[in-house]
Amino acid sequence: MTEAISADKELDAKGLACPLPILRTKKALADMSTGQVLKVMATDPGSQKDFVAFAKQTGNILVASEGANGIFIFFLQRK
Repeated sequence: MTEAISADKELDAKGLACPLPILRTKKALADMSTGQVLKVMATDPGSQKDFVAFAKQTGNILVASEGANGIFIFFLQRK
């Protein structure tokens, strides 16, 4: 599903525990323009709920997310 989504920037947050994936995502999005898409790869199981809450709180759009083999991939569009 997410293979068809084109990302403008990628962030590898694998191996990082909460809250680092969100903090690094926030920093990466700050350097991006409105409408650009960030692909985040994480291994923290809590990141699934964290990214939904982050998108809701910040107004950025969680375009898609998926998880397989302990790796979670999120696509966020900068507001």
